[in-house]
Amino acid sequence: MPAGDVPFGDAEEAAREAEEGETPMVDEPAAVSSTEKPDSAARPGQVDLPRGAVADAPGSADHPETNPTNPERWLIALDIDGTVLTEDGTIGAALTDQVARLTGLGHEVMLATGRSVASTLPVLDLLGITPEYVVCSNGAITMQRDADAPLGYRREIVETFNPGAVLNQIRAHLANAHYAVEDADGYFRYTGDFPNGATDVGGEAVTFDELLDVEATRVVVISPGHDMEDFLAIVETMGLHRVSYSVGWTAWLDIAPDGVNKSTSLERVRQLLGIPGARVLAAGDGRNDIEMLTWASVEGRAVAMGQAPDDVKAVATEVTASIYDDGLAHALAQLR
Repeated sequence: MPAGDVPFGDAEEAAREAEEGETPMVDEPAAVSSTEKPDSAARPGQVDLPRGAVADAPGSADHPETNPTNPERWLIALDIDGTVLTEDGTIGAALTDQVARLTGLGHEVMLATGRSVASTLPVLDLLGITPEYVVCSNGAITMQRDADAPLGYRREIVETFNPGAVLNQIRAHLANAHYAVEDADGYFRYTGDFPNGATDVGGEAVTFDELLDVEATRVVVISPGHDMEDFLAIVETMGLHRVSYSVGWTAWLDIAPDGVNKSTSLERVRQLLGIPGARVLAAGDGRNDIEMLTWASVEGRAVAMGQAPDDVKAVATEVTASIYDDGLAHALAQLR
């Protein structure tokens, strides 16, 4: 990722760097696996909004040929890291061409990511899109396009929870872990050595006790002293409840409000836009995409990237090539 990217994304990378003795910079939570899913997770229709309550939102405004009234338009929800962006923060020309083509046809191409708002919005510029909605922080924050907002988007829906009880519960098992809390305004408070760039985007190192009363959209827990199997065994003993928690590629947890994930926000967006479930395509490569792909697979298309782990591929309706072989561009080329 480019040096200017905003922290608090890839907690796996942070854990790996911490194990190597480096001060980590976190860019996106690219790999999350739901070890405990609430009954409501990934179930289409859980948000009951009348189809006629909200007029069809326009398509991507930066493309003048866009036809927002296209009755056959698709909702195309894309993960960022490992799906749109490579490890060095670049986007293939084949993908940008497909995205421009699809937005020009009136389809709604949007992002659904674990990234924070500040590190998500620049990716819209890289893709050349201005979708009506953007899902950030693994579903805890849904942004809506607003020309009067400083960056062109406002926080339309924000899901928060008080992390005090779960943080104390985790600390009893992981006394030496590093903790980070993101609040509703995107401000980060963290303990330990991560991330090294938080002050660049509005963040500060604090004591553990100062995290307990923050109304959080997301909590990241990194325990670099544990290998994966040991860490999973510890997580199993915690008995975490009343939050949605996910285990990444290494010793880290990503914690969201109870029942909140990418799919819950995307279902709300789908209803607001009035797009049928049969015209939904979601693409991702990480374990935090499992609920999103499961949601899309019910009626639409769920695309797993070729480099995705097996449990991600298992919930998809199709597996495309890896990001290094323009896998997403190949999948999108099938849409008309």
